[in-house]
Amino acid sequence: MAQNINRTIESITDKANYLEIKTNDGRYLIKPYSDKIIETSFIPDGENFDPASHAVVMVPSGIKHKLTVMSGKLEYRVAEMHVSINKSPFQISYFYKGKPLLSEKNGYVKKEGAEILDFNLDASEALYGAGARALGMNRRGNRLPLYNKAHYGYEERSEQMNFAMPLVFSSKMYGLHFDNAPIGYLDLDSKKDKVLAYETISGRKTYQVIAGDSWEELVGNYTNLTGKQPLPPRWTFGNFASRFGYHSEAEARSVLDKFEMEQIPVDAIIFDLYWFGKDIKGTLGNLEFDKDNFPDPKKMISDFADKGVKTILITEPFILTTSGKWGEAVQKNILATDKNGKPFTYDFYFGNTGLIDIFNPPAQDWLWNIYKNLKSEGVAGWWGDLGEPEVHPSALQHKTGSADQMHNIYGHQWAKLIADGYKKEFPGQRPFILMRSGYSGSQHYGMIPWSGDVNRTWGGLRSQPEIALQMGMQGMAYMHSDLGGFAGANLDDELYTRWLQYGVFQPVFRPHAQEEVASEPVLREQKTKELAKAAIQLRYQLLPYNYTLAFDNNQLGVPFMRPLFYAEPANQALFNVADTYFWGNDFLVHPIMTAGEKEASIYFPAKNNWFDFYTDQRFKGGTTQSLPVVNSHIPVYVRAGAFIPMINVIQNTTAYSTKSLNLHYYHDASVTKSSGKLYEDDGETSSAFEKGRYELLEFSSTFAAQQLSLHLGNRLGRHVDSIDRKVTVCVHNVSSKPSAVKLNQRAIPFVWDTQKKQLNIMVDWRANIAQTVTVQFAH
Repeated sequence: MAQNINRTIESITDKANYLEIKTNDGRYLIKPYSDKIIETSFIPDGENFDPASHAVVMVPSGIKHKLTVMSGKLEYRVAEMHVSINKSPFQISYFYKGKPLLSEKNGYVKKEGAEILDFNLDASEALYGAGARALGMNRRGNRLPLYNKAHYGYEERSEQMNFAMPLVFSSKMYGLHFDNAPIGYLDLDSKKDKVLAYETISGRKTYQVIAGDSWEELVGNYTNLTGKQPLPPRWTFGNFASRFGYHSEAEARSVLDKFEMEQIPVDAIIFDLYWFGKDIKGTLGNLEFDKDNFPDPKKMISDFADKGVKTILITEPFILTTSGKWGEAVQKNILATDKNGKPFTYDFYFGNTGLIDIFNPPAQDWLWNIYKNLKSEGVAGWWGDLGEPEVHPSALQHKTGSADQMHNIYGHQWAKLIADGYKKEFPGQRPFILMRSGYSGSQHYGMIPWSGDVNRTWGGLRSQPEIALQMGMQGMAYMHSDLGGFAGANLDDELYTRWLQYGVFQPVFRPHAQEEVASEPVLREQKTKELAKAAIQLRYQLLPYNYTLAFDNNQLGVPFMRPLFYAEPANQALFNVADTYFWGNDFLVHPIMTAGEKEASIYFPAKNNWFDFYTDQRFKGGTTQSLPVVNSHIPVYVRAGAFIPMINVIQNTTAYSTKSLNLHYYHDASVTKSSGKLYEDDGETSSAFEKGRYELLEFSSTFAAQQLSLHLGNRLGRHVDSIDRKVTVCVHNVSSKPSAVKLNQRAIPFVWDTQKKQLNIMVDWRANIAQTVTVQFAH
């Protein structure tokens, strides 16, 4: 492994919470955050250490450490992690449970105007991360710009998109986060010389090494470091009406009336830029309803709310010189400036503009007051667009630094502004914050990211699972796409249907597109509309399962969508797979992403058997099957031993209730013990779990001596009461009629479906009284 022969150690100081190593050209600070996270900073001679991180929210735990100094090296141990520092030649290496993770190559060097931190790689390790890109799952071999930038109309490959995060995960089960905001590059062994390099223009030379025993734990540790995602409102998991865009109140009312008439569920309507102007160009920055086309917005929003439909508005950070707020923006000094302190103006697609200085407190207050006033009119959610920012000249100055220093955290700071505003002024409410650009840790502020202006083509669809899987691993679990595709007037009913069918099993169900071809299912031809309706209804039936996934993400940092290598981390054949993935722990999903596809090759992960969600056909784990594809749905499978809680179809989440519950259990003789759960709260109170305003329904199974026992229990928060429930327990894969079915030791009636091999049992589940169903199979 390469080492730095020019750096020498001059002194070592073992401080209470960190290790300081003075070298001939600077000093290292090595600080443990936990028994799985160690931070290393290098401060070159002549520089002062900047302790402020834009990403890290974790406070070091003060964990015990042990320093051992030997003749040729020193070791700094923190539980099962340790840092080994070779004295001559100088080199820092990181280990977990005795296994090497990675080592610095040269460490810090300055070269051709760039500041570089570089590391040695193994020959075979796969690399993930670097934000949102379309490159293939294993991103090794690429040199990637760390500069948030929109890519209009991208398809299967995009090296630069809206989220450029300085974060890498390795198949060797470690994470490496470069804790520095300014722009630069992340080189993932592009020269094939087994080197990973972080390059930046300025700032902190600080990185964290993160370890874990599984992918779930590793990503969980990263989200411990940078913050967990708060639970959004429950309606986030419903269907959205959205397009670019609704020109008037009458148009919006007409579309929502069609959803109601067709009985297609919908929870929210999103207004693009026409809410504040009649034209695409010349109006950014008005930030007030256009009174001609929206004469009474408060009544409109109220009428929608009475039907259970929330209103979401787009906002952008640009104030055009032609907008109604230009004079106010200049007078109140809320704009980013030139070097002379004057508002920096420039031309871009929408017109001549200034940019809100999101880092300047008066600008923050000004923008928050606009949100607050709109909220008082009933607006329920916020869409922050163009927040890279889309055009951000290097000569522009922010309150806290240059455009290039602050660029990558502009959207991050914007989300923080809204999140902080809610915490201060609406502390009991959950914000909805949909944004196109962010940074490491943006999940902590509740950001819901989407994948930008994807082309409305099969190539555009094919890149979406990869983008969502990668971002989920990087803490941004709500990454999703404009369902159906956004860019281009491509009317392709098969593509639209397949994209929406995939959309059921990704975090946010939001069809959205340029208006030349309708994005709303109610405006498509009859057969497409019927298939879209079926997908949307399934989405609503799965609300209990999906909301529980959101709870797990909030508590543990686990993503909704998970790569197959989560289950088999040593299986190199899975390192680059994105066309099949897990939805939560219990679904296996294979989107159809090619026109006219008649057959799909599907690998069933080895540790479990699997059942077709639609037919109950059983598949053995560890096998690859070539299976026929049907038009009505994409291939979806359920893990043997899984509990899947579902409800009947509702028109929107205002009618959500678990008083009537369909609990599916996928029985298999290979599963002797299993468990599942359903998380329940009011869907709107912030930090409901921490406040004790929740109920956790807990399910477990045991199977022995031809007897299956299903246990239903609950755990209550301290400030909530349980309710009576009627539960239909559906046991799948019951090949013969049971000899007896009992509820709490008493025989009860049941229905056994010979053809479907399903057993249905009605359970009156009284509040706080545990229930045990036993099924005796014939010997």
